[in-house]
Amino acid sequence: MNIKLSAALAAAFVILTGLRSQGQSAAPGKIDVITQNDTARTLTPFFIPATASKKTPNPEGFIQRWLLLEPINKSIRSNLVFTDNYLKTQFETNYFPNQFTVIPKNLEKVKVAEQELLWHALESPNFNLKLFRFAYGLKKQTYAVLFWAVTIVNSPREMKNVRLAVGSNGGSMWWLNGKEAVILDGDRRMVMDDCVSTRLTLNKGKNIIRGAVINGPGLSDFCVRLLDEKGEPIKGLTISLQ
Repeated sequence: MNIKLSAALAAAFVILTGLRSQGQSAAPGKIDVITQNDTARTLTPFFIPATASKKTPNPEGFIQRWLLLEPINKSIRSNLVFTDNYLKTQFETNYFPNQFTVIPKNLEKVKVAEQELLWHALESPNFNLKLFRFAYGLKKQTYAVLFWAVTIVNSPREMKNVRLAVGSNGGSMWWLNGKEAVILDGDRRMVMDDCVSTRLTLNKGKNIIRGAVINGPGLSDFCVRLLDEKGEPIKGLTISLQ
């Protein structure tokens, strides 16, 4: 086989393998890799600032508007440590005041040990939130990090038998209205609806979803949506940050 052709095929295989490890398809223009020319270090085009305008989940039900806390630096050499017990210990540690009740504001400061971190109100144009790109764009540590995320789902009525469906690259834990809903352990790639909660109830009005995602080596991202008892995306919801 021609040497140049062989090299090109090998490069394509590496790219496809990397994409599969992220739970993504190899769509043209969608490859998420850091190159030597990628020096801008901005959130564009992976995030846009959140606004106060009406926002609904996307057609597939994924929530794209979130408050994200800049990454908390951790000491993690391998994702093999992500057992259920390890993750619960990490996620139940109090890193900052009112961690499980606060509804932060955009650019609000948080002190975590020696780190001073900011909350960012952002929207993703994709169904998932690329946390690696969030950290990279803000010139923060991208590996061995813990992210916190908060959003508010507004429901026009009480809804029973709802399930919270989550995918994450790295381990994660998610709460609905202050109660643990689902935990994703192990060294996993992000796949939509990878873990689904037991049946939950959405209150009429505001419902707070809170999540924590931890990762060592590798990319970090997550996707979240709410499903009805038939497994279909719930309609009629709006997303706000206050």
